[in-house]
Amino acid sequence: MLQDQIHPQEHRDRLIVNDLLNSQADDYKLVELARLLIRYQDFPGARKIYQDLNKILATWQLTQEELFVKTREIHNKRILHSDSLDNEVQDWN
Repeated sequence: MLQDQIHPQEHRDRLIVNDLLNSQADDYKLVELARLLIRYQDFPGARKIYQDLNKILATWQLTQEELFVKTREIHNKRILHSDSLDNEVQDWN
């Protein structure tokens, strides 16, 4: 069995996950949850973070697919109505 790896963003992401655990869903929080789920879903480690992300999904009464549908709508709405998109720095990894 391979040893779990430590994700280079794990410490910073733990702070975000802790915030999400104590928050209500809004557009920003939904996007953050989706981004982190994608980041950690196949990562060989950070299992506690991934468990907590799934706990947040359950608390917000969403499946991953429902979350991804909502966040695609949020991104589409934002991209179609943003005049300053070229000036933004985004973290998609």
